[in-house]
Formats: sequence, C-alpha cells, structure tokens
Amino acid sequence: MSTHTQLLVIGGGPGGYAAAFHANDLKLDVTLVDMEKNPGGVCLFRGCIPSKALLHVARVLSESREAKELGVEFSQPKIHINKVREWKESVVTRLTDGLGQLCKQRKINFIQGQATFLNSNSVKIKKHDGTEMQLTFDHAILATGSHPIALPFAPQSPRILDSTTALEMADIPPRLLVVGGGYIGLELGTVYSELGSQVSVVEMTPGLLPGCDRDLVNILEKRLNHLLKSIRLETKVTKMEQTNQGIKVTFEDKEGKTSAEEFDKVLVAIGRRPNSKNLGLENTQVQVNERGFVTVNAQRQTTDPKIYAIGDIAGEPMLAHKASHEGRVATEAIAGHKVAFEPNAIPAVVFTDPEIAWCGLTETEAKKQDRNVEVVKFPWGASGRAITLNRTDGLTKLLIDPETQRVLGMAIVGVGAGELIAEGVLAIEMGSVAADIKLSIHPHPTISETIMESADSFFGHSTHIYKPKK
Repeated sequence: MSTHTQLLVIGGGPGGYAAAFHANDLKLDVTLVDMEKNPGGVCLFRGCIPSKALLHVARVLSESREAKELGVEFSQPKIHINKVREWKESVVTRLTDGLGQLCKQRKINFIQGQATFLNSNSVKIKKHDGTEMQLTFDHAILATGSHPIALPFAPQSPRILDSTTALEMADIPPRLLVVGGGYIGLELGTVYSELGSQVSVVEMTPGLLPGCDRDLVNILEKRLNHLLKSIRLETKVTKMEQTNQGIKVTFEDKEGKTSAEEFDKVLVAIGRRPNSKNLGLENTQVQVNERGFVTVNAQRQTTDPKIYAIGDIAGEPMLAHKASHEGRVATEAIAGHKVAFEPNAIPAVVFTDPEIAWCGLTETEAKKQDRNVEVVKFPWGASGRAITLNRTDGLTKLLIDPETQRVLGMAIVGVGAGELIAEGVLAIEMGSVAADIKLSIHPHPTISETIMESADSFFGHSTHIYKPKK
C-alpha cells in the first residue's frame, strides 16, 4: 500500500501533536505517526503528566503532615498504592484519549506504528498490527523525543529503575537510591519519599541541580535535608551488584575513598539522549552531531530541505513547551510564513517542593559571561501571603540591566513558582523595564506581589523590605 501526504509528522509528543494540529489549522494535509494508540508521547504517557499527578499526591501528604503547625492534626495517612497508581493512570488516559479525539475532529490521518526513512520524500511504516505501508510526503517533521540514559555497569534487574519504570509505581521500596541530582531524580525522589521510602541521592557535581543558581537550590536543599535520608555530593557510583536482598552500590567520593551500601531499588536519573537512531536518517541528507542531536536552522529545517526537526531531537533544553513552540514554527515555515525560533526566555520549572522556576538570563550565566547586571531579590519571609500559607521558604529575584533598566531574567523558588514564572517570560519577551513591573498593580495578598516588590527594590522603594538605593 502506498499513499501521499503534504506533511508527515513522526512522533506524537507535545512537539509532534502541536505541529500536526497547527498544520491542520493552516489547511495542510497531515499524517501523524506514533507508536502509541493516541498522541501524547513520553510527556503524557511516561513523563511530565504522570509525574505531576504523583507529585500532587506527595504534596497532599506533606500538607497534611505540616497542618499540625496550624492547629489541625490528621491521623497517619493510609496509602493505597493501587489507587494511587489508578489515579495517575486515569489522568494519563483522560488526556491522551482527549488528544485522540482532537485528531479525529481535525481529520488528521493518525497511524500507530514506526516510520523509517527510505529517502528524502518517503518512509516505510511498520504498523502496530504488523502490516507495512509506504508513504510519500512533501515535507516531514521529526519529533521523536528522547530516552533515559542507562549506566553501562548496572545489572539487568527489575530493581534498577529509570524515569519510565519509576513512574509505574510497582511498589514503594523501603530503601531507594536516586543516582543523579537533577530535576528528574529530585522530583521522583520527592514522590517516593513522601510515599514512605527512605530516599538517598547521589550526585557527581558539587551541588544539586547543576547549572541552577545556588541561592535557589540552597532553599530547596534545606527542605530536602529533612525529607531525604541522605544527599551525597561530589560522589560517583562505580559499581552495582545484585544481591538476594537488593542492589549493593559502591560509591567513590572526591577524595577517592570508597564505601558500599545496599538498597532495595536504584533509580538512575542521569539524563536523556535524543532518539535519532533507527530512523533511516542515513538515507536522507539530515546531519546528526556527535551527541545525537539533529542539526537545524532558525526555522527548525534540517540539512535536508524537506525535513524539519523539533523537540528533544533538535537540541537542548529538552522541555515539552519548547518542543510545542518549535512545532508551530516549523509548520508555519512549511506553510510559507516568515518565522524563526528565537525566544528570549524559555522557562524552566523544577516541580519539587518548593518549586524552582527561571527564565531568561540566570545569575550563573551572567557571572560566566562577566555581564554587568543588577540582581534584586525579595524574600518570601516578607510576603503576607507566604506567611499565611506557612511557606516562607521562598525567594523571588530579577536580573536587570543597570543602564537600560530592562528585565533580563527572573527566578523564583517557592510554592507555586512554576505558575508565577510566566510573568517573567512575558516581561522579557516584551522588552519590559523594571518600572513596567513596578507600576503594574498586583493583587493583594498574593505571592505574585513578590515580583512587583522585587522590581520596587531595584529603585529602593520596596514597601515590605528596607533596602535603600545606593
């Protein structure tokens, strides 16, 4: 069987389905190919969405425990892990089924299967039912995502987890080691700790969340020190052995001293690699670099004029919302519009407790670039809303150009930081100056006021902290 489509999208994640839906809105004939029965990709099936559903469960447990400080005490919660798992799966099913319905409403040709390039204008698709077909196209968009990196010396064992298997929640291991102190490891470590595991984290670098500003991480780490059993920094895992009781792990610290400890399960969360292999790209003009990323231009066009790439396969940051935006850019370029992917602020959010979010220029980047910026901060201890929530463990800061007064970056640590960061994205993309934020009336009492007061403090006018302008 052979057929033709104007646009072929390979991969149904947040980048792929956003591209397919937008292309349909632009009146293009679209075929979307993915291995799952519905669009959604890793993010909806095995990543962002199920992890956030479980993090909400963890937050409920945390709030119920901390409520006694407010004069309300609950009995010890009973965790029914099967129901927790069912709740998480119900969220995934609701969203992915909804995307399947949107595919049908838009009359997008959705094929469950795996596509391999035969050349620059055709693919072979091995369908889910075992049959094969060929499809020719005018243009194609690669949106194949990424996969977890494995440790080569880790034994093949159900006791070794990655981000995918950890989200299956087969059980709550009494002792869990998380290898990797990045956002995936810390988010999942938070979930398992609140559900009852004794969680230890090991990280090779000197601090958790490498690359993130230390003043933000320090606030999170203070809370994690109470939540987790241990955090080992500047320590690497050199060996794993399966025993009758679990996994024996050997550690090596920065001085070269070794130690060993046994865990019931080990979660390896050391990063992700793009899915650029086994796609038949060698049969096209697409170039792949040494890290596995596909080379693209500002329109997300690869070195093969007919093929575009978006999302994780097109380079860092590996974020769903970045992929979705790239998908819209690529489809508009294919439709003949004058567009480019050139954001000034791609927001990042770590959904731990407290959350960390940032966008634009970070303080760490400014120091590396030896860039002159003024950093203004507002501690949540001075926020009336934070105090009423009993969550003063937060900080809001702005990075401002001292000459032009333009807002260059924003960073927040605290409860709900991920919901607040969009104001920073808009400010940076609009070229706002500090006075724009200062003069925008923010509702009281809210955490959002901390953004306004950070801008106020740039001028030495913050109402709730005393910091005169020098």
